[in-house]
Amino acid sequence: MTSTSEAAPFRAPPAFTLEPGKPVPADLRGRVLALGNFDGVHRGHAELARVAGAMAAQQGTQAAALTFEPHPRTVFRPDQPVFRLTPEPIKVALLAGLGLSPSFVVPFDRAVAGIPAEAFVDDLLLDQLGAAGLVCGYDFHFGKGRTGSPEMLQARAGHAGIPVAVVPPFSFQGEPVSSTLVRTALEAGDIGHAEALLGRPWFVRGEIAHGDKRGRDLGYPTANMHLAHDCRLRFGIYAVRMKLDGGWRDGVASFGSRPTFDDGAPRLETFVFDFSGDLYGKTVDVAFVAFLRGEAKFDSLDALIGQMDADSARARGILAATPAFLP
Repeated sequence: MTSTSEAAPFRAPPAFTLEPGKPVPADLRGRVLALGNFDGVHRGHAELARVAGAMAAQQGTQAAALTFEPHPRTVFRPDQPVFRLTPEPIKVALLAGLGLSPSFVVPFDRAVAGIPAEAFVDDLLLDQLGAAGLVCGYDFHFGKGRTGSPEMLQARAGHAGIPVAVVPPFSFQGEPVSSTLVRTALEAGDIGHAEALLGRPWFVRGEIAHGDKRGRDLGYPTANMHLAHDCRLRFGIYAVRMKLDGGWRDGVASFGSRPTFDDGAPRLETFVFDFSGDLYGKTVDVAFVAFLRGEAKFDSLDALIGQMDADSARARGILAATPAFLP
């Protein structure tokens, strides 16, 4: 038990949900806030974090993120859900890794969308959070009718003496970086391009579920995961790494509908090389390293097994030449 004279240091939670009228702990107020959706947490978002960190150092405070969940498009166009690159838990963890902690999460709905931009700045950013500074991208818009803009934010917060930095378009190796371009790359199976834009491998997280056990009969027992319904990763075979017990293990994975068997709901099936053990019920990360080929239907099990052997050999070669991931 901690004595009152030796109180434990305050530890910021990874995420703090903002609700109207809900007080924010004094330890979390007064931070420099990086503002955005941050889906993917790509190189452009890392630049926002860098600018926010520099401003926080000048202000003698810490940097945090303010983000929205679910993605606004999910609210306004539920029939056309956005391909989420980083669900909230992953996004929050990646932002913390960039020095933005906690992530203040605004539960986004039509009521929040209807808040006038001026009230969003005055009531939420300045009063509720007591922001010491604000950082946003050049295309950040907010408030009712998306009338809030970086210029409006600079004027409104600046009038209250709060500095605002607007980060210009960010490019990597001469190419603009955006969540949309990352999604486009993944939809095409261009894993290398997606990784270049992200600045890290793209990965998914899920619980290993029971499948139809066909892989065992084929000599390739797989760990099966159901990805989010909005995932639009290209169907096909991938060289991957799965995080197990704090370390990354090489493997090969199939994402798709299994046309040789049932054309069922899309599923990620991962064969981890040189591993035997029970993974059912465990939550794991699977990182994508390279696209090997598109999904195909085979006329016989022998033909399928032959192709799986070739896919595994190719994946092993690619992964052997790929630098190991940090734990």
